Amino acid sequence: MNQAGGQNYGPLGRLGRWTASHFRVVAGAWVLIAIVFGVFAPGVEKALSGAGWESTGSESVLTRDEIDRNFQGLGSYGLMVVVSSASLSADDAAFQQTVADVEETLKEEPAVTTVVPPRPGMTIAPDNKTVIVQAGAGEDPNEMVRVADDIKEPISELGGESVDVALTGAPGMWSDFNEANKSAMLKSELISWPVTLAILLLAFGSLVAAGLPLMLTILGLVAAAGSLYFGTQFLDISIWAMNFALMFALALGIDYALFIVMRFRGAFFGEGMSAEDATATTMDTAGKAVLFSGLTVLISLSAVMLVPSPAFRSMSLGIMLSVIFVLAATLTLLPAVLAKLGPRLDNVSLPWVHSGEHRSPRFAAWGERLWRRPLPYAAFALVALVILIVPVFSLDTGMPSIKVVPESDGSRQGYNQVQAAFGDGATGPLQIVAPRQDAAATADQLGADQQIAQVTPPMPGGDDLVLIQAVPTFDPSSTELGGTVERLRGSLPPEVLVGGPAVENYDLEQTLGEKTPLVVGVVLILGFLLLLVALQAPVIAAVGVVTNLLAAGAAFGVAKLVFQDGNLSGILGFESQGFLDAWGPVFFFAMIFAISMDYTVFLLSSAKEHWDKTGDPKEAMVGGVAHSGRVIFAAAGVMVAVFFTFALSGPLPPKEMGIILGVAVLLDAFLVRLLLVPVALRLLGRWAWYLPSWLHRALPDVRFGHS
Repeated sequence: MNQAGGQNYGPLGRLGRWTASHFRVVAGAWVLIAIVFGVFAPGVEKALSGAGWESTGSESVLTRDEIDRNFQGLGSYGLMVVVSSASLSADDAAFQQTVADVEETLKEEPAVTTVVPPRPGMTIAPDNKTVIVQAGAGEDPNEMVRVADDIKEPISELGGESVDVALTGAPGMWSDFNEANKSAMLKSELISWPVTLAILLLAFGSLVAAGLPLMLTILGLVAAAGSLYFGTQFLDISIWAMNFALMFALALGIDYALFIVMRFRGAFFGEGMSAEDATATTMDTAGKAVLFSGLTVLISLSAVMLVPSPAFRSMSLGIMLSVIFVLAATLTLLPAVLAKLGPRLDNVSLPWVHSGEHRSPRFAAWGERLWRRPLPYAAFALVALVILIVPVFSLDTGMPSIKVVPESDGSRQGYNQVQAAFGDGATGPLQIVAPRQDAAATADQLGADQQIAQVTPPMPGGDDLVLIQAVPTFDPSSTELGGTVERLRGSLPPEVLVGGPAVENYDLEQTLGEKTPLVVGVVLILGFLLLLVALQAPVIAAVGVVTNLLAAGAAFGVAKLVFQDGNLSGILGFESQGFLDAWGPVFFFAMIFAISMDYTVFLLSSAKEHWDKTGDPKEAMVGGVAHSGRVIFAAAGVMVAVFFTFALSGPLPPKEMGIILGVAVLLDAFLVRLLLVPVALRLLGRWAWYLPSWLHRALPDVRFGHS
């Protein structure tokens, strides 16, 4: 231990003291980081990929790979252009000229390997008013989505007053969806930033202090964006990685800055410490809590890497990068800035601000009330949470349907035109790759299947393989798809592969269903172990983890009522798919758990600090609530406001994200962290902090304080 100013500080306290006395070095290092990564940050948007929603190694992905190699890329990510007319037929000169223009435009695209004109009985509709022009994919799915970005407008402009032209299929759909999602995120950010600043101003009471979380957020975003750009040079990273990185950088920047700044103000203004001692004290207590919180967030998100899907893994990577940079800035730059500001931290203050008030009288009174009457409050919270959890048991999931694309976009219009002209299953044909010797038997079996409406003649390709397209009788998002796919895979010859765009979605959904229990289990176990190390108390560490499940379960119960049942669809402006997107449970659970652990660590680390000082269960509970309650309340208020802004605009998935995360934070902060967990501390008493001697010897000595 290092002694200075009459206090003994641990490693983080000493780091805080060093940053406080070396402002120029720390600030210079972060300016350099911002410049280096900032140079590349603007290019990240175009470098990020628009696809990756697949189950790596699945049969459908293997099918697509075989088609790309042996059938000129006419697989899931080939381009599909729909030409239709209400007044003209495909034989009319104007219609034929439009088709010829479409074919020529596609041939001019370097990423296109071949262009397949409309064929009678296959891609010319029975009413002769709608045709499909296909183009083979010469690049990977991500590049084909970028191609769709570039050509969808020129393609649509080939239409006229009497002929409509639209790019659809997987590349067109992902292109339109990503564009709509980007627009929605930008709109939400424009709304959320002023709301965030207003809430921060109320929480801090000072404009200068309120600006510190935004400083952390901007630095974290710039560094994360630049590092993501570097990452795209080596692997495909989803554009969603940047969206979620932005959201988490803002959320955690606010959380961490609130906890650090509140503690610094209490030490500097309230206890009259010097700027250096106040910084060291802050980092030895609140800084340690922030470090454990950040590690918990990283652990939660790293568990999502267990899902073998490029989109999921890269989204986790993007968030983790933003967390790492925000955490690093919180532990180095923020204390240096606080020490530099000193008394100027409260410049431009609101008139009722009490600069040195670290222990909130209002939250202390709330803690006292819970101590006196714990059971009625606990019963209220548990009943409310259980009522909201019940709908989870009837929650259905599925992969996103065309309904996630705005109705005005070309890919959805083309999709609807194909279904109207060719049947519901025409937008999700099964693609079957078979050895040539099995072609006849495979085609016969497909033709005899009652859920297959049409079977194309076998198309010969390389490696002595044939490609057969089977159009099902149902919509690609129908629950009938799974049964049909499994039946065909079980009955067709062993060497036959079954794939296609809809089947890729099905395989990913199955993988998500298989991996979700594993991800949840890993998150819970690692979260418990980290809390155990931080708190040195297995009982309350277990309580902290278990109570996280209550808020998560209640949030998904609300999601079932809203998105599956369609409640509030008119107010929120979405069309219910009849299910929750399948990636929601695994990904949103990890995000909810990460945010919940933030509040858990803030509350219980403060309670642990009081327990270590007094050995009094009441002081641990009441003191923990009094010192962390205002931070949790303010941080939750900001996050709920930010998340709910995402629910007000854009496609369905951002709405799901906004509602689920917003509800989870709301319930977790107010019913769990500020009610159930304090009551648990009250009822457990000294047992909350019990540590067996054998475990004490095995754990590192961690204390949230100094002596």
